[in-house]
Amino acid sequence: MKQIGEYCGLCGVIGVEESVSALVAEGLFAQQHRGQEAAGIATLDGNGEIELHKKNGLVSDLMVDVPGKMMSDNVLAGIGHVRYGTFGGSSVINAQPILVRMADIPVAIAHNGTISNAGVIRRSLQRKGHIFQTNTDTEIVLHLMSRELEDNDYNIEKCLQRAISKLEGAFCLLLLVPQGMYVIRDPLGFRPLSLGKIIGGGWIVASETLAFQVTNAEYEREILPGEMLFFPIEDGKSCCEPVSTVPGREQGLFSDSAERFAYCIFEHVYFARPGSYVFGDSVYEVRIEMGRQLAREYPAECDMVMPVPDSGMFAAMGFARELGIPLDMGFTRNHYVGRTFIDPEHATRAAMVMRKLQPIPEAVKGKRVCVVEDSIVRGTTSKSRIKALREAGALEVHMRISCPPHRYACYFGIDFPEETSLIANNYSVEEIREILNLDSLGYLSVDGMLRCVSAHPPEDYCTACFTGDYPVAPPAGGSINSGGRV
Repeated sequence: MKQIGEYCGLCGVIGVEESVSALVAEGLFAQQHRGQEAAGIATLDGNGEIELHKKNGLVSDLMVDVPGKMMSDNVLAGIGHVRYGTFGGSSVINAQPILVRMADIPVAIAHNGTISNAGVIRRSLQRKGHIFQTNTDTEIVLHLMSRELEDNDYNIEKCLQRAISKLEGAFCLLLLVPQGMYVIRDPLGFRPLSLGKIIGGGWIVASETLAFQVTNAEYEREILPGEMLFFPIEDGKSCCEPVSTVPGREQGLFSDSAERFAYCIFEHVYFARPGSYVFGDSVYEVRIEMGRQLAREYPAECDMVMPVPDSGMFAAMGFARELGIPLDMGFTRNHYVGRTFIDPEHATRAAMVMRKLQPIPEAVKGKRVCVVEDSIVRGTTSKSRIKALREAGALEVHMRISCPPHRYACYFGIDFPEETSLIANNYSVEEIREILNLDSLGYLSVDGMLRCVSAHPPEDYCTACFTGDYPVAPPAGGSINSGGRV
């Protein structure tokens, strides 16, 4: 299911004796699934200078020609980013981190999320004479900080606090400044962000805890919603312990701005990798339970359960276990499909779909199969795959979806199509079944989905893309900026 764009992944490292850049890169490798459009690393050295290296493509592409000075022992801290743009274009100038100088103070920033009032702020700043270098909402934070410099005696922390107090929507931020590294999480907690302690000394912050396993780090805790954490550098060396300069929204900067939490449930449905913990729950365990709950709500009379690799794998396992039906791989996946292998103008959509997944006739011929998928967006990809299964000899094709129907747009970092393109926004479940030529179709209910998480109460999760209950009012006109979502 590639009609939904991943949002971004963050990794920050400080206080280690070995190569900071290498550890940041390893953390990004582990989170490559969160964005394959671009990658970047910024490093802070003992002289208070920040270096930046970024390019379009994967982390492996980035590390081919990383500057030697960024790999030296003089590097004290680093932040990294993998990007799938939900705001701004795909030019490398929009890749992150972004590095600027404010009154000759170097500042690098990396961001995961979407600032929902970015368009309003951007237009206001442009009217005041600000000139933007990128099309990203992330750059807005830097402009807001720069306006506060003189009034706050060039205190970067105060400027940062004043800037982020004006933001709405989803934002996890990493900032490098000569004084150290700042970590911020929005007051509703849309995006996951966790702190790990590196064995032997040092700290790591990452969007997913899977990054800790490859950097020899142990999980400490989540960054709290509304928290600002500071990792100081003094006398050219990183200090041992982080300082929570804003302990969390209930005690600090965001105390009056949020009445609820809004953890994105779609992290558990699709985005995060099963080896991670997000929002305090194991992604693996949640997806297995989603499959089990789906089987309780919509069992299927079939001979085999088959996932759509890879995102439907664990829900399919739970579904099959609950019903006692064999799980088999009815699709084979091509792991070597490049994003530019054939230009879309020169290939039919059906060919593009089949290039990634092909049915195995020997597995499905003459059988009643139940396909388990994490979601249906436009429906075009699912329709092609169901057609291919029937052509491969499947006797019946049933489908079960491990989340509710997507009916509404997301303004907080998920690159869904516009609402009019969402099949569930235009058709009932029965109509979708007919369009896709399925023998039966069942979606997991909202209540059933929320019963599968346990670390937080159900009301603490954002389900806006299913229910239309937005924790923050959508931007006027239904778009993030004046030009709409890019």
